[in-house]
Order: sequence, then structure tokens, then C-alpha cells
Amino acid sequence: MSSRPPNDAERGPVLRRSDQLAVAVLVAVGLASLGGYWVHRAIIGSRLIDIDRAAPLEARFQVDVNAAAWPELVQLPGVGEVLARRIVDERSQGGAFADHEDLARRVRGIGPRTLEGMRPYLLPMPEAGSVAGEGESSRRRATRGG
Repeated sequence: MSSRPPNDAERGPVLRRSDQLAVAVLVAVGLASLGGYWVHRAIIGSRLIDIDRAAPLEARFQVDVNAAAWPELVQLPGVGEVLARRIVDERSQGGAFADHEDLARRVRGIGPRTLEGMRPYLLPMPEAGSVAGEGESSRRRATRGG
């Protein structure tokens, strides 16, 4: 008898053929379960939204330029903090704006383009004669001759 240890070819496989088959089946079941979970989460279960293809959300709002504070006016397109503060300052010094064109005439920095960009977000201004008190005084003056 020789005293040398047996080499790998003499020892045989670590697992028997039936054990190798059992391990292969367990690995296959695990991979199939992992794949099924991934499909469920990615396609069926989570309903992921692709941000690049999602439609942009648009908030619709309207602002009364005769009552709004500057933080509300900043939300208008083309209006920054400086311009919003100018609108509020002009309103406090010169009184309420008669119409949207009056806003453009009185406030430096609001031109035709800025006004047109803002117009969909501005509440309609009342007609000059439809404001309470204004129509009556002008009618009385007209009937008295003054």
C-alpha cells in the first residue's frame, strides 16, 4: 500500500449524481421565482410612470391684480419678484388698475408681450360703469349738468 493521498481523479465527484440534480433543480426554481417577482414588480404590480413621457401638469389659476399680494403675482408667467413688487407698489400709490392695459401703462417692465402672457391668468376687470358707486355718481353729474 502506498501512503500518498488520492488525487481528484481517484476521489470522484463531491456530490453524487442525484445530489447534483437536486441542487440544479433548486437553483432553477430560485431563478424562475426571482424572474417572476421581477416581472410582477416591473410590469404588472407597480404601474411605473416613465417621467420622460409623462404629460406635464399645468395648474390653471386666475389672479386679481387689484387684490393680489406680490407672492401671488410672482406665479404669473413673465413676472418675477421685482416686477410683482412694482405692481403692488403702483397699486398702493396710484389706486386700483382700471383695466389690463392700465396695468401695462402704469407699471414699468410690463409691455405688450408680458401683458399677453399674463392675460389668461388675470381675472377680468369690471367695466368702468359697472363698479358700485361709480355709475351712479357719473349719472347724477350728467343729469345735473356737472
